[in-house]
Amino acid sequence: MTEQRPQPLLAAEALTCIREERILFDELSFEVRPGDILQIEGPNGAGKTSLLRILAGLSRPYSGRVCFAGKPIEAVRDEFHQALLYMGHLPGVKSELTAEENLNFSMRVTGFNDAPIHDILKKVNLAGFEDHPAGHLSAGQHRRIALARLWHTDAKIWIVDEPLTAIDKRGVAELEQLFLDHADRGGCVILTTHQDLQLVGDRLQKLKLQYHFHEEL
Repeated sequence: MTEQRPQPLLAAEALTCIREERILFDELSFEVRPGDILQIEGPNGAGKTSLLRILAGLSRPYSGRVCFAGKPIEAVRDEFHQALLYMGHLPGVKSELTAEENLNFSMRVTGFNDAPIHDILKKVNLAGFEDHPAGHLSAGQHRRIALARLWHTDAKIWIVDEPLTAIDKRGVAELEQLFLDHADRGGCVILTTHQDLQLVGDRLQKLKLQYHFHEEL
């Protein structure tokens, strides 16, 4: 008997994106199921970030739609937001707040679970920096503050733009293992990165976007 595949968590249906009168992608369709890790590839300007924002419901496509658990995300917005963790390529860290205050603020406004802040910061190697203003920390430490949310979230769908930027080799390996663990628990990860992923191996699926020069609309 053929094993039935799980229902997609997220599905792109004939997505077309146009920015500044240039077609970034046209009639793009794919599905992301529980356990999937999908890397969006392509040169700068190909539309990787635009695609992630559309998948997260932050931007609208020119045409097509995104579905969550078989329904358009507009029809199940509350359920979709509860299932989603989106992280853009900027860390979104406030320089005037401490590392602990930044993480506490982001967890409150985005509805993450109630794990102790100090435990989370320890997992991302920021123990001892809890009370340091973020403005005094490095770019890599800023990224770790942002990524700390991944260690304690109940969201099934992770959409992350360039999560490996400014992260050392140890941090990259830890993050890859986190992606694998999340996928093994029935979640999915959609990400962009210019780095080669080492641990994910054959679990990694790739979707490559091409840069389209100006096309007549």
